[in-house]
Amino acid sequence: MDSEALAAEYVLLGLRFDRLVRGFVDSYTGDPALRRQVAAEPPPDPARLAADAHRLRADVATAELAEPRRQFLAAQLTALECSGRKMAGERVPFVDEVEACFQVTPTPGDPDEYRRVHRELAALLPGRGSLAERLRDLRRLDQVPAERLEVAVRAVSSALRDRVRARFELPMGETVEYRIVSDQPWSGFNHYLGGFRSKVAVNADVGHRASTLPQLVAHEAYPGHHTEHCRKEAGLVQRDQQVEHTVFLINTPQCVLAEGLADLGLHAAVGPGWGPWAAEIFADLGIRLDGELAERVDAVLLRLLPVRQDALLMLHRDGADEADVIAHLQRWLLMPERRARHLVRFMRDPLWRAYTTTYVEGHRLLRRWLDERPASTSSADRYRRLLDEPLVPAAVRAELATRV
Repeated sequence: MDSEALAAEYVLLGLRFDRLVRGFVDSYTGDPALRRQVAAEPPPDPARLAADAHRLRADVATAELAEPRRQFLAAQLTALECSGRKMAGERVPFVDEVEACFQVTPTPGDPDEYRRVHRELAALLPGRGSLAERLRDLRRLDQVPAERLEVAVRAVSSALRDRVRARFELPMGETVEYRIVSDQPWSGFNHYLGGFRSKVAVNADVGHRASTLPQLVAHEAYPGHHTEHCRKEAGLVQRDQQVEHTVFLINTPQCVLAEGLADLGLHAAVGPGWGPWAAEIFADLGIRLDGELAERVDAVLLRLLPVRQDALLMLHRDGADEADVIAHLQRWLLMPERRARHLVRFMRDPLWRAYTTTYVEGHRLLRRWLDERPASTSSADRYRRLLDEPLVPAAVRAELATRV
């Protein structure tokens, strides 16, 4: 089977998974005829889809493909085979599922490190009371009023877009349409439409803060998901005719890279000093932000990210009681019970139950890869590769291993 036929079969396979679980395809910008073809087919059998993924992976191994393309397709198809087996009723141990779907091994965090983080936070946070109360009081200070949320989002987006255009370039005509919504389980969501256009929804119910809004906009738009989709459409799809990149599939290794690079978007676009930079933007809008303190607190809190993966392992590997998982999140992440319950509900969703790993392991892997770059490579060049190349976690780890 030639490369074009292989890529088309992969796309069809991904679209068929979306018929089984709506939302499995995060975005599709390819030939509408393929989607119509799948819609007209009988409902797919998950066991058959798993077998098709296995067969295609064998074809990829012997096809004439450039190695990065072979690695990408093989990794994606390994994930699809696992998803098909699970949908067919096969019991797959949780860690095996994560390794097959994401090419990473989820590891728990270190409670001693969490204690160190709490001590550092205690030294940073003003006021009296418990650590959770002091953090809550600090967060109340930079709340963005609901009636100012849209203008704040657009101001941050404009400033980030200017930086991204100068540092990484963007295709001509790219646009992001922002919508303020409510009654959603997430704080922000990017829907890539193709043609260098995205719709980004921002959930007003979350109660956004000036200290976190730059991270959200960077993650969803500049230089995160929107920027990655645009550059890969311009390069891999239009220039290189690699149609496998017209579809983005949930619970596959590409999610680890996508979420990792998006979470590092503010670091890549602004870097150290993002707090004072953001404070200047918000000052023009009459919104208060202690940028220096916000940046220092964020750097400390980031070290608690593995707590979320602890919760995943407690739930799905260890069979822990849900109340114990909620208590773990409350204790170490210093969050209210309502928010902890919300996270656990997300982790129990059949489609999204393992997805939190992509944020934890994606950030961990890519931050190290950006930091441990060759002396001759700039951080911008390194990040640009994430935006442009079909990398998978195994390839990133292999590059890191050559630096040892």
